[in-house]
Amino acid sequence: MDAFFASVELLRYPELRGQPVVVGGGRNAMPETLPDGTRRFARLRDYAGRGVVTTSTYEARKFGVFSAMGMMKAAQLAPDAFLLPTDFESYRHYSRLFKAAIASFTTQIENRGIDEIYIDVSDMPGESAEIGKRMKNAVYEATGLTCSICIAPNKLLAKIGSELDKPDGLTILTMDDLPTRIWPLAARKVNGIGPKANEKLAALGLVTVGDIAAADLGFLQTHFGSTYAAWLARIAQGQDDRDVVVSSTPKSMSRETTFERDLHPKHDRTTLSAKFTDLCKRVADDLQRKGYVGRTVGIKLRFDDFRTVTRDLTIPVATADATEIRRAATECLKRIPLDRRLRLLGVRVSALSVPGETDAFVAPVQVELPFDALDDSVSS
Repeated sequence: MDAFFASVELLRYPELRGQPVVVGGGRNAMPETLPDGTRRFARLRDYAGRGVVTTSTYEARKFGVFSAMGMMKAAQLAPDAFLLPTDFESYRHYSRLFKAAIASFTTQIENRGIDEIYIDVSDMPGESAEIGKRMKNAVYEATGLTCSICIAPNKLLAKIGSELDKPDGLTILTMDDLPTRIWPLAARKVNGIGPKANEKLAALGLVTVGDIAAADLGFLQTHFGSTYAAWLARIAQGQDDRDVVVSSTPKSMSRETTFERDLHPKHDRTTLSAKFTDLCKRVADDLQRKGYVGRTVGIKLRFDDFRTVTRDLTIPVATADATEIRRAATECLKRIPLDRRLRLLGVRVSALSVPGETDAFVAPVQVELPFDALDDSVSS
């Protein structure tokens, strides 16, 4: 899907089409309806806090504003951009609509998140371009939104190709297109080449995918080891034998929040307890909505010095109950010395399974508020 969250917001606020828009604000970014029926929108320059950009329109991206960027940095790059709050329930609704539209063509679908899927169209009748056009039309009719599709010999090339002609793109790639369309791309465009690997490749003079394709395998092995070097050599030649995985169980589900200001474990105990409980409830809602239970509950804390600490606890019976998740998360919390202010708090449930005859949701029990159970002797 093209700039998915932002595009959903533009359905609601069509007057912002063609404008730089950033999604990621809190309730303070809610548009104000004026007496004449028009709306007043918040501007990015007025934002104050430590949130991150959820997404941005292509007009905002021209200023260098991208997802996961700090909002304050984004405000420096595009101060006049419009700011909107996130509405994940709406995004999930449109995600279901677009996936249902594709499911009318085939059941061979691999879910890759809220706005992306892989589809095996090997056995579908018709030319590739015609298949792509029909799918794009179906998605637009169902959602009013555009998507970009690449039809290619494998998942590697399909993923890369889906970004080549955004927005509203339809790209057809064959192995013959490697020299002209893939090799000139920056190495970081390949999913699996992260920032550190990209930096190391660049230091070795391997800036593009074509540079990697032309590199000697022994040279790659010397600098990256045999396994990663072999993978680099394969992807540079457009090779990928992964199947479309129609069904899979996620490894974990989590929720986390970065606070607008650092919170003190003692003085901000009430606020922390409320946020902690809310995260547990949200994870439980995610599990129940998707039909999973989990046996391992974990927490994540980031302190004001950016030190990050995690703790996990495996419980006897898999659960998707918010109170039981909170109980286990509280036990994890007690194992961490809270000697500094907190910047981030997260809750995770892993070791997931689909509940069967031997599984049960654990009955809710009353537990003490997590931060109320801690020793008062914490640092100020």
